[in-house]
Amino acid sequence: MTLPALKLSLTFGPIAQAARHRAALPRHGVARCLRHALAYPGELAVRVVDAHEGEQLNAQFRGKAYATNVLTFGYQHTPEVVADIVLCAPVVAAEAKTQGKTLKRHYSHLLVHACLHAQGWDHETSAADAHAMEQREIAILARLGIPNPYR
Repeated sequence: MTLPALKLSLTFGPIAQAARHRAALPRHGVARCLRHALAYPGELAVRVVDAHEGEQLNAQFRGKAYATNVLTFGYQHTPEVVADIVLCAPVVAAEAKTQGKTLKRHYSHLLVHACLHAQGWDHETSAADAHAMEQREIAILARLGIPNPYR
């Protein structure tokens, strides 16, 4: 299976336990998750932030006054996918712990989820769209050797 080309920028803001998050998000692992989720070549910027920056971005762009696990800013779907993905490290870590998942596995799921959003998939438009996106995530994660995150 030939995977789409990817231009990747991966940056980390000033986050607590930075070494732990960097270990869970090695550049090659991030690229692997994103390339499996892409339908077209992509130019993606992934930034890992603290709760303060995550909350500011969520408030500014979604009108929600809390930090969320991932934000996707999709600019173009074809012929190349262009997007920014923001992962909020403390929220992701807390969710992974609550869900009994490794940090790396949860980050992988969120990267796939965000990459699908960047391509126009949306789970908030209808139950059918949510189901279709969830099934697509499960299939991509299976190819990556990651079990169904919704069980």
